[in-house]
Amino acid sequence: MSRWRQSVVEIQTRKRQVNECERAQATLSKVTACFQQMATSLGSNMDGNFLREELEETRTVAHKICSGLHRRLLSLLIEMEQGQEDKEQVERLWVIFLSSLENFQQDLKKIKVLQEIFPLTQRKDRQALINAGYAGGTSEVAARAAMVQTPWLSIEETASPDLKNHIVEIDVLLEEMFQRVNVPLWSVEPTQQAWLEGVSTQDGGQEEDESLEDIMEVEVVSQNNTSGCCNHHNCKVGCLLCLLS
Repeated sequence: MSRWRQSVVEIQTRKRQVNECERAQATLSKVTACFQQMATSLGSNMDGNFLREELEETRTVAHKICSGLHRRLLSLLIEMEQGQEDKEQVERLWVIFLSSLENFQQDLKKIKVLQEIFPLTQRKDRQALINAGYAGGTSEVAARAAMVQTPWLSIEETASPDLKNHIVEIDVLLEEMFQRVNVPLWSVEPTQQAWLEGVSTQDGGQEEDESLEDIMEVEVVSQNNTSGCCNHHNCKVGCLLCLLS
């Protein structure tokens, strides 16, 4: 194989790996969001064996995604040279993954404490549950978490640790990522503007500002002319002042 063809194959392989990491990160966000939502029901009247089992299964799925994503991102960042086309994209994924790991670890710590407070080992333990006023169940959230798929779950089976060791394992992953990869967090730039969803309503915000300015203008006029109503078409505050005067 010629050097040119080999480089083309390497570029295609790297792009495929980067795309897999992007899909895995998006999947991890969905799984951890479902996990967090189910965790809010622990200790309440919606708690039970079904919820505990679904939390454990969702935690197992998240563990598999994190393990695969951790290995691939480390491999990509170590092998890639400065200035390569996909390096900034991989660094951005690395920062997002770090944040996801930290948030997921906080949720794991929370459910560990709640499960110790509300063990549910016997039927009488349900009397200690808090009536939070919630109705329904968590089956829909659990179903969404069970439907997610990642590119490597079918070929890589990683044994999931228990809850306590899982929390410790995330600490090890974070430490390894910081030690083996030198990517300053402040050097990674976003690909889109912050609060992008507010850009579409920018015109509406301007109209609101203009209406507020009109009201303030009416207020000044009404204060200078308290003998009668200013008859302004947008006279809201002014009319109140006229009535009071």
